[in-house]
Amino acid sequence: VRIEEMRVRRQDAEQWMSHRLLPEDLRERIRRYEQYKWQETRGVDEETVIRDLPKDLRRDIKRHLCLALLMRVPMFEKMDEKLIDAMCDRLKPVLYTDNSYIVREGDPVNEMLFIMRGNLLTMTTNGGRTGFFNSVFLEAGDFCGEELLTWALDPHSSSNLPISTRTVQSRTEVEAFALMPDDLKFVASQFRRLHSKQLRHRSEER
Repeated sequence: VRIEEMRVRRQDAEQWMSHRLLPEDLRERIRRYEQYKWQETRGVDEETVIRDLPKDLRRDIKRHLCLALLMRVPMFEKMDEKLIDAMCDRLKPVLYTDNSYIVREGDPVNEMLFIMRGNLLTMTTNGGRTGFFNSVFLEAGDFCGEELLTWALDPHSSSNLPISTRTVQSRTEVEAFALMPDDLKFVASQFRRLHSKQLRHRSEER
């Protein structure tokens, strides 16, 4: 049944691409993405499956999948279990085919990415400075888009998303989890509230 669903999906995609007169290079990128998604999920929508489970089971699965990744971020180590659980619950699985641009230098950062599998290359020209170029490889266990975390933690930050100082591009097929701006804002506000409560408690004890 799943293979038939995949065949129909591919047929629909081809018809849509043809109707929209997409150039061949774009069509090929769409085909590659659909093929990769099929290889990874076999047609199962993981997010829907997890979302439909009871809350405690959903939390334990997300913890199993994501906790070690989150703990690589120094600030997250200071958070209590409830906040970590809230963050795990908000992580969204994402897939990228090779040579996909996750973000370009100078564009808004719209996700914080935690890499489960694959390699990314981050590059910067330091705002176009003449002769300046720096690149770093990221792999499973690494993360990028931390500008979004700094932005979320600042209670005085504007509603405009932070601007990326780097271009991030996948060098292989990449499987990752993403935290979106609203999710990080929510977690950051909870963290600030908890932190101020702890400070008040300590001052009362003195």
